[in-house]
Amino acid sequence: MKNFLRRYPHIWTLLYALVYLIWWGKLGEIVVENYAMVHIPLDDRIPFCEWFIIPYYLWFPYILFVIAYFFFFAKRREYYQLAGFLFIGMSVALLTYTIWPNGIDFRPDLESLGRENLLIDLTKFIYANDRAINCCPSIHCFNSIGVCIGINKCSSLRSKKVLRIGSVILSLLICLSTVFVKQHSVKDVIWAFLLGAIMYLAVYMLPDWIAQKKEQKAAFIHM
Repeated sequence: MKNFLRRYPHIWTLLYALVYLIWWGKLGEIVVENYAMVHIPLDDRIPFCEWFIIPYYLWFPYILFVIAYFFFFAKRREYYQLAGFLFIGMSVALLTYTIWPNGIDFRPDLESLGRENLLIDLTKFIYANDRAINCCPSIHCFNSIGVCIGINKCSSLRSKKVLRIGSVILSLLICLSTVFVKQHSVKDVIWAFLLGAIMYLAVYMLPDWIAQKKEQKAAFIHM
C-alpha cells in the first residue's frame, strides 16, 4: 500500500467521487417537486430514437477508462488537468442544481410506442433509475466533452490519430444521445458546452498563458 501511495500520490483526487455521490444523492431526495422545467421548441422536433441508448450507455465505460488511463499512464500534470476540468465542472453543475432545481417533462411513454426490443428495455431501465431532474447543464455531455479534450491534449496519445478522432465522434454521439433518448433538453447540451468552454479556458489555456508570461519575464530579466 505504501508503495502504491508513493507511486500514485494523486489518488486523493478520487475522493471527489464520494463528494459527488453524496451531493447528487441529497439533491435527488430534496428535489421532489416545484422545480423549473427546461425546454426549447427544438426539443419537440427531435424524435425519440432508442438506438441512441447505445452511445448513452457507452458514456459509463468511456469516462471510467479515460480517467483510469490518465491516472496510471499519463503525465501527472495532464491527469490533474483532466481531474480539475471534470471535478470542478461537475461541482459547478451540482451547485447549479442546488440553487436552481430543474428538470424535463417530455419523456415519451415507452409502452405506447408499439414496439418492444432490448434497446427499449435499456431505456426503460434508465427512466426507472434516473429521474428527469438535475438536467441543466448536462453532466453526461460535460464529462464527454472533458475526456475528449483530455485525450486530444494528452502527449502520450498525440500519435494515436484514430483514437483521437474516435473520441470526438463518440463524444458527439453521446451528446446527441441525451436528446434522442429524451433524457435532456437541447438547452442542457448547450449549457454543457458553455461550461466546457469555460473550464477549457481555466484549466488548459490560462495556466499555459501564465507559464508563457513567466518564461518571457525570466528571459527579459536575463537579457
